[in-house]
Amino acid sequence: MDVLEAISKRKSVRAYADKDIEKEKLFKVLEAGRLAPSAKNRQEWRFIVVKDRETRRKLVPACMGQRFIEQAPVTLVGCAVGTDYYMPCGQLAYTVDVSIAFSFMMLEAVELGLGTCWLGAFHEDEVKEILNIPDAMRVVVVMPLGYPAESPGGSFINSSIRMLATGSYRKPLEDIVFWDSYKV
Repeated sequence: MDVLEAISKRKSVRAYADKDIEKEKLFKVLEAGRLAPSAKNRQEWRFIVVKDRETRRKLVPACMGQRFIEQAPVTLVGCAVGTDYYMPCGQLAYTVDVSIAFSFMMLEAVELGLGTCWLGAFHEDEVKEILNIPDAMRVVVVMPLGYPAESPGGSFINSSIRMLATGSYRKPLEDIVFWDSYKV
């Protein structure tokens, strides 16, 4: 599968099959994150792999009741240890770096037949307490990982309904790309 195909096949999966992830596949997903670029090559991300069902169950209320966190056999949590470095453009590096790493992981997951869902809806203080994350660190993302309960594409009708209901429609390039300067 080429990268653009993986990008187009990637969907936010909110229902997972009752099936463990093979160790080799899990390590490939983690390796994809490890290989991601980071500002000044600081690599200040940390990946927490939550396999324990009871811990995943505790994360559900911290993640605003999103029950599929418990359903997925693994939940990955992306944190940053260095949270004070601003890139010259003014952006905090850790949010960008962890986001790039997890995007790489999402694409590798698609390649391996796994599903993910990027969660930004969580109470950081509660996630930190449950997972013993030090106060100085920041949590950027919570991401369930597992085999989708149905094939990632699903049926044409289900895919069409999902697209309309969830807003997975993507704007055409001509609506988002500007050549040489921004135009109103």
